[in-house]
Amino acid sequence: MSYYTIKDESSCQFEEKKSTFISNIKRVYNEEEAKDFVQEIKTKYKDARHNVYAYVIGEKMNIQRYSDDGEPQGTAGIPMLEVIKKSEVTDVAIVVTRYFGGILLGTGGLARAYSKGASSAIKEGKIVLRVKGKPLFITVNYDFLGKIQYLCEKKMWYLENTEYTDRVKLTIYFENEVIDNAKNTFTEATSGSCEFSEGEETYYFKIKSRLFLE
Repeated sequence: MSYYTIKDESSCQFEEKKSTFISNIKRVYNEEEAKDFVQEIKTKYKDARHNVYAYVIGEKMNIQRYSDDGEPQGTAGIPMLEVIKKSEVTDVAIVVTRYFGGILLGTGGLARAYSKGASSAIKEGKIVLRVKGKPLFITVNYDFLGKIQYLCEKKMWYLENTEYTDRVKLTIYFENEVIDNAKNTFTEATSGSCEFSEGEETYYFKIKSRLFLE
């Protein structure tokens, strides 16, 4: 199973008719983490008029919560939640803090401002694909190292680590559905002389063709 989330915890701000909006976003994996993050931001900006939040959790976006935190109903939390859903990201919590500037924005203006706060936060957090995979350890004779390196470059498989002893041990992170194909490719290229072992399954971030440990 793979899905989109955000890579970094981030913060950004903008002004709208003298009101200051501060957006904070964090990747969360359960509702307790989301609530803790919301409370953390509320404590940090306890002097603000509003700390509006929305969060979506689960691979299938099955947990969805929001709060207008004193703004007119439907003008803040729901627009933020809709931005998250339209961005197709999950496991994210966003809090948009508003320091009131004395000028009323109206219902449409509020909805636009909080939507902007959510979309800006997602942009700052950087959308990434989260995938399940494993590290594949390949042990091979020196004679075949060049072939392995060529194949990795051709297929855009990134060599995370190379150890040189009496043989060469290479480490590559693969999505689960790619591992068997990779083994077959390396076996064919080395006439069956390479050895494999796999590490534990975990989640990775996928950016372009490379997997990164979280």
